[in-house]
Amino acid sequence: MARIRDVWVNWFEGEENGYNICPFHEWRSEDRIEVLDIAEVVRVTDHLYDQLENSLDTIPQPLLDAVHRKSALRKNMSKLPLDYCFIATNGEATLVVDTLGYETPIRKSRMTPRQEKLALEAIEQSEEPGFGEEGEPTEKEYHILSPHPEYMKGLTRKERQLKQLLFMIIDQLDTSGQDAEIRYWYTEWSPARYMDIQMMSGEEALQALYNEVCLGWSKDHYELCEAMAKGQPFFEKLWDMQHESEMHK
Repeated sequence: MARIRDVWVNWFEGEENGYNICPFHEWRSEDRIEVLDIAEVVRVTDHLYDQLENSLDTIPQPLLDAVHRKSALRKNMSKLPLDYCFIATNGEATLVVDTLGYETPIRKSRMTPRQEKLALEAIEQSEEPGFGEEGEPTEKEYHILSPHPEYMKGLTRKERQLKQLLFMIIDQLDTSGQDAEIRYWYTEWSPARYMDIQMMSGEEALQALYNEVCLGWSKDHYELCEAMAKGQPFFEKLWDMQHESEMHK
């Protein structure tokens, strides 16, 4: 194992999908950036790297034991040791992980390009074997509230977050919406299909709407999300938060 110093971190908490752990170029001015005074770098297998990045599964005990209190957060003029914090790398990609004292990857962060380069160089010079089992990454089950990475491919941070908001609203519509309301929103999305939509059941219309909004992000996605959020305080607040964040970039 190796160590590097002065690591900037922008924690994303409770994320089980790597696409929500934003790369450095997507960090925002209002994000709370912290600095690790020193951080332990550990080599892991591709299998374990995928687990750390895309799940909240328990971290293997040997890895936890190896990094115990070896990384420290810079707090004012002092160092605050962290129980289980480390930089994981498979030799190609890097991920900063902090368990907040637990045994699962609660907080995750990407790194600045310079620090990532230093971490990869440091581990190249280490002869320590990697932690974790060999093998292919576990096939993960995705759903409307944990969308497949393909649906987020090529989108900006704001677009990903608005798309997840749209999925949340559609999911609520599935739970509480009436057939007529579902057909109304599908018609808003696809007005040219008005007559066909009127012949659909609510379930058919909802599934068709979901299937069509899954891929990509466009002006139509944006306008549908804005319209569906309107009048629903919780969703309106999430919508407004995205626009406030964009203004402070």
